[in-house]
Amino acid sequence: MEQDRGIRIETDSLGGMELPAGVLYGLESARARENFFLEYKPVNMRLIYAIVKVKKAAALTFAKLAQGAAGELKKFRAIAGACDKVLSGEAGDAFITSALQGGAGTSTNMNVNEVIANLALGILGKKPGNYGDVHPLDDVNRFQSTNDVYPTALRIAAIELLRILSEECARLQDALQKRENEFEGIRKLGRTELMDAVPVTLGAEFGAYAQAIARDRWRLYKVEERLRQVNLGGMAVGGSEAGPTFRRYRHGVIEELRSITGLGLAAAEYPMDLTQNCDVFVEVSGLLKALGVNLMKIAGDLRLMNSGPRGGLGEIRLAPLQKGSTIMAGKINPVIPEMITQLGIRVCANDLAISMAAAKGEFELNPFIPLIADSLLESLSLLRDGCALFRTKCIETLSPDAERCAALLDASWAFAAAYVSILGYDTVSRIIAENSGKEHEAEEIRKALEKQAAEKA
Repeated sequence: MEQDRGIRIETDSLGGMELPAGVLYGLESARARENFFLEYKPVNMRLIYAIVKVKKAAALTFAKLAQGAAGELKKFRAIAGACDKVLSGEAGDAFITSALQGGAGTSTNMNVNEVIANLALGILGKKPGNYGDVHPLDDVNRFQSTNDVYPTALRIAAIELLRILSEECARLQDALQKRENEFEGIRKLGRTELMDAVPVTLGAEFGAYAQAIARDRWRLYKVEERLRQVNLGGMAVGGSEAGPTFRRYRHGVIEELRSITGLGLAAAEYPMDLTQNCDVFVEVSGLLKALGVNLMKIAGDLRLMNSGPRGGLGEIRLAPLQKGSTIMAGKINPVIPEMITQLGIRVCANDLAISMAAAKGEFELNPFIPLIADSLLESLSLLRDGCALFRTKCIETLSPDAERCAALLDASWAFAAAYVSILGYDTVSRIIAENSGKEHEAEEIRKALEKQAAEKA
């Protein structure tokens, strides 16, 4: 009768709820949506897809363990097929839980369980909610806990994004090195504490930027090693259940997950450690923060070198991308360096959130891992896209002003430092002070230093 009214009723020990008949989520998902109704954002879909890969690995493992039981085999094949539907992009609107939630990610895990169960029911010719045929917990979640599924999925999603980010870092490094080679003959004024220092080349500055990004790339590449260990099969507190069926499951599910993801995942030697502790995510976040800081430093330098066009340094010109003002005609702003700076600040803020959330875990579980997941995946995605935009819309498109670089260098006292070893610091300082403010002061200082050096020789 309920189906005739376009609804279905799902019940459990906490009560019942009416749901639209055809929706793929279930009772627990609907409750979570109400309990954590925040105008924020839903769970990151990369995390959802990683959880689905875990569910598929479990289903394929149970299909192999069915040992000729036709009903079990058919059911778990349907669950695996449902996972493929989600991974192909179906049912995206059925994942309705908020990124921030209580319960250490249980609501997200249940949302995935319910969606997969109902898709599997459809494959078997059943209607959503007929959990006697495929149950979200007894079947989709068999031999699993949120406490081993969620951290495992987060590690998978993080590795996948890390690899893409590492490739973008490599491309950015290459672009900086190309500019290093192109600008190696452009001499300019070096600066320390925003004050005139000694001569450098524009190429050398870009070479230093490239070295910083190279370190970031290497650090991110190495940290994947710590993410490959997973606690899947550790269940609630990292202690595997006894029994030959469970042991076969635990061994088989890791093998299936390796095959599905293409990642070199390994079962943790001490699953309780990975269930309790989130320090590896803190480590990864710290390296992301380092990259964000380097990007901000480079962006800040380019923004200053681009300043002007008449009242600033004007040593480089960033490509004009959009109007810079709604009232000052002709004004063009350094929008990409400004965006990169904001991105870096966000990554630093996410790092603080991850650190605090990791520290707040108690005993055998960290209830705040949803915040860790949301912040970490956001930082990875921001840096991935930010590196690509920085490279294509800023580094590769900027142009140097060699004449301006030469003019600023010639007008400075940068050459005076070379005379310190000949005349002494105090003598050079006195000559600079005596000639400062004169017309053509740089030329006057140079003549005075040369004269003094000749007399001393």
